[in-house]
Amino acid sequence: MKVLVTGATGFIGGNLARELWRRGDDVQALVRPGSNRLTIEDTGIVPVEGDILDRHSVDRAVQGCEAVFHTAAAYTFWSRDPAGVSQTNVKGTINVLEAAQQAGVSRTVYTSTVGTVGLPKEGLGDEETPLDPRSLHGNYKRSKLRAEQEALALAAAGMPLVVVNPTAPVGRWDVKPTPTGKMVLDFLRRKIPAYLKTGMNLVDVADVVEGHILALEKGKSGERYILGNQNVSLKEIFDILSSLTGLPAPRIKAPYWLVVGVGYADRFVEGTLFRREPAIPVEGVLASKTPAYVSCEKAVRELGQPQHSIENALRRAADWFIDHGYVDRKP
Repeated sequence: MKVLVTGATGFIGGNLARELWRRGDDVQALVRPGSNRLTIEDTGIVPVEGDILDRHSVDRAVQGCEAVFHTAAAYTFWSRDPAGVSQTNVKGTINVLEAAQQAGVSRTVYTSTVGTVGLPKEGLGDEETPLDPRSLHGNYKRSKLRAEQEALALAAAGMPLVVVNPTAPVGRWDVKPTPTGKMVLDFLRRKIPAYLKTGMNLVDVADVVEGHILALEKGKSGERYILGNQNVSLKEIFDILSSLTGLPAPRIKAPYWLVVGVGYADRFVEGTLFRREPAIPVEGVLASKTPAYVSCEKAVRELGQPQHSIENALRRAADWFIDHGYVDRKP
């Protein structure tokens, strides 16, 4: 099967493109000129130069493809160009999906985020939980919501398209790294003095990849599927990393108000004055006030998404960062 993967130089897209190629598919990766291609090096994945904001290059890339996986996104809680984040995530998505539709692609999978899933006051969020848009902090989540709405509108109009909502994946090939990967990396670098009382749904990136492929094969057009696994507190994640690496886990629980205040100060000094990425992303801290605990039952039941050990996923993530020189020395 001839497949196009956007975002193949990133975390989920890179793992997905590699797995599709390993299974024997003819995989093309839409890559920007000059981008880091580590995730697809030493494979038979064919890089096609282009940009999701360049509709002509997208039209060329989708020609002859039977399936498209659109995983590309500006995944960041801070940017020197906030408008560019929205442009990439919304306009870029429209370009890819409309190009796939016009080219007659048989099936398209759009990668959204768990951030567009509503979180109830009690219990777990799922695909049907209403979302209050006012609860979204930052350009990333707001733009992903708009992009998902565009995707679902195309599906409602008849396009064969499935939406997947990954939670917080960890594992190999987190090149940039993602905010979740940076959490692991900061732990390895001993840069986390305290923890917040919050939590998330953690999942092996390999299970997210399998969920994408299963969504292509079994997913119902116009449906959303949360691709995740285990709800864990931030403290539990650090305790797991400590047991895997022998490094001490932070013992101090920082007050929420203090971290928010430090985050705003850090954003002003680093982000505004020095135009550098702040160490403490305010949007991430604000979102952490409500733990992102969700149910992944639908994807497990309808798609058969696997649920492998998050401990092993964290181990692979730590080993990959160490082996690829992100950490000065092995802990």
